Amino acid sequence: MEEIVVNLHMHTRYSDGSGSHRDIALAAMRSGLDAVVITDHNVLVRGMAGYFNEGPRRVLVLIGEEVHDQARDPQKNHLLVLGLDQEVAGLGHDPARLIRDVAAGGGLSFIAHLTDPAAPAFNEGDLSWVDWSVDDFTGIELWNGLSELKTVIPSKLNGILYAFFPALVAHGPPPETLQKWDQLTSRRAVVAIGGSDAHALRLRLGPLRRVVYPYDFHFRTINTHVLIPEPLTGDSAADRRTICDALARGHCFVGYDLPQSTRGFRFSAHAHETETLMGGEVTARGGVTLQVQLPAFAELRLIRDGRVIHIERRAQALTYRAGTLPGVYRVEAHRPYFGQKRGWIFSNPIYVR
Repeated sequence: MEEIVVNLHMHTRYSDGSGSHRDIALAAMRSGLDAVVITDHNVLVRGMAGYFNEGPRRVLVLIGEEVHDQARDPQKNHLLVLGLDQEVAGLGHDPARLIRDVAAGGGLSFIAHLTDPAAPAFNEGDLSWVDWSVDDFTGIELWNGLSELKTVIPSKLNGILYAFFPALVAHGPPPETLQKWDQLTSRRAVVAIGGSDAHALRLRLGPLRRVVYPYDFHFRTINTHVLIPEPLTGDSAADRRTICDALARGHCFVGYDLPQSTRGFRFSAHAHETETLMGGEVTARGGVTLQVQLPAFAELRLIRDGRVIHIERRAQALTYRAGTLPGVYRVEAHRPYFGQKRGWIFSNPIYVR
């Protein structure tokens, strides 16, 4: 399998970001990304998808959409839509129908910033997802970089601090989101992705001027690492299909690449002389062995049905014999950074039936 690094969920001047598609592509190439998915609010920007090149470097720019009900105040129920060529913002008022139509069109849908608290000091409302009558969405945005910032800025002074020292912010997905994800995966496969929600916001407080979370910074932090069967071909349409197919299958993990690159992480199940990747399903009959490989030493946690069943304080690999015990198994890895323990890797589950 080939591993590519994708940054999902970002905005340009077509909605509320400060940069252009080219600005994003250049920042992505500087950051070593393989692909980005631009998701402006309620608009599908045409004519911008494809490969951008600079010297020997290239990056694939994919265009999606972040859809929500524009008439609702406060805003709720933001949905990331990938893999479609038609505009679907008109269905933002009806999330259930929106999700059904996206699936019928061959696209993917991910609930965005499932937990997104208010930040009153900056007049930012609570944008959390609230409509749980929906089903059949592809997955959820497990970790959103910009939403996490809102949890640490109770005052404008805090906002100034983190605007100048953004590396102090990230600790991991909200516990409520992890808990909800575990509940959802107990019923069916639900894919987790990581999103930067990059806007490159321009902060102005009196004489202070600062770009909060420049694209370059975001692209070195929370990424979605995707496992694909073969290297990207350079054909943008074919490569989009390959990436979307891998995301739909959950062949990916969320990596916080700022403390150290998460490239090289693997989580697999072995049974009946076959190997099953993250997102896959395997029968427990005859016994299952789980294998984990980390790119560096970290605290490693194996989780079954939402509960930690094995923990290694400092490990780079794990072989765990699950036997015939069914469950939804996933992996977390944590590392110290700036004196605090940070979430580093969050795998998609393997479903042992």
